[in-house]
Amino acid sequence: MYPSLSSLSFDYSSTSIGNCLAIHADCFEWLTKLPENTFHAVVTDPPYGVKEYEDDQLNKKRLGTGGVWRIPPSFDGHQRSPLPRFTALNAKDIVHLKTFFKEWAVQLLRVLRPGGHIFVASNSYLSLPVFSSISESGFEFRGEIIRTVSTLRGGDRPKNAEEEFPFVSSLPRGSYEPWGLFRKPLEKNMKVSDCLREYSTGGLRRLPDGNPFRDVISSERTPQIERQIADHPSLKPQSFLRQLVYVSLPLGDGYILDPFMGSGSTLAAAEALSLKAIGIERQESYYTLALKSIPQLAILNTGSQLIKPPSQKVLF
Repeated sequence: MYPSLSSLSFDYSSTSIGNCLAIHADCFEWLTKLPENTFHAVVTDPPYGVKEYEDDQLNKKRLGTGGVWRIPPSFDGHQRSPLPRFTALNAKDIVHLKTFFKEWAVQLLRVLRPGGHIFVASNSYLSLPVFSSISESGFEFRGEIIRTVSTLRGGDRPKNAEEEFPFVSSLPRGSYEPWGLFRKPLEKNMKVSDCLREYSTGGLRRLPDGNPFRDVISSERTPQIERQIADHPSLKPQSFLRQLVYVSLPLGDGYILDPFMGSGSTLAAAEALSLKAIGIERQESYYTLALKSIPQLAILNTGSQLIKPPSQKVLF
């Protein structure tokens, strides 16, 4: 038997939205209150550099004065959203980053069921320290999910020397987004089939047509209609997130956790597929945004669907 979603809110402010529960809390503090082996999967897009979501950096983003946040130039008359400039992180910031993710993963190792998977977003610049920190905490590294998508990250000419070196880029233009895939180790002498029977975890769910989930997914930039609903700088498209939450529960049952909920897009993806999920968000403004965004994102038709026999539609 699973604990009820409402019982996991403890004494924090929370709101139920369909099959999901949004909680206003710091995930580190909240995780310490959970019993062992509570969750079946984690799907999350964390604060990549940690630093960019500190109050001073968020204020700089709001004022458009820089800091970690870079304001890209406008193209075709459209102003682009701010992007975290992770090359601004120094050696001390990287150490802080690794400590953050190692401590976070230790907490997750306790509350995930054996065989439970973590899907964690990153980027090409920081995936090495982030993924190694999670592995060092005791998780099995199971590979990467590569989201192919053109971005505005990288490709810039040398700062303050653009005219002097017009044919030089400091980094390649980003064309993919790596998501780390990790699994909590199975219990001793336990096979995947045993884990599926005991914990409903251990593997990944096949697609509705019976084919295995692939680790390279052609994606899109987050559509404008979704950005209008959820004004968050790291918003991922529903067409992509729905695929991740779907495969994260191998038997189609259990609890998904997003400990860095942001605008609630992971919960919206779970709600769209009638799956159960809990999201934790520390920033009050984003928590409030999520309460509005989740039901609106969940009902969107992404324009792509697979059919689950006999007649139930699964919208990706």
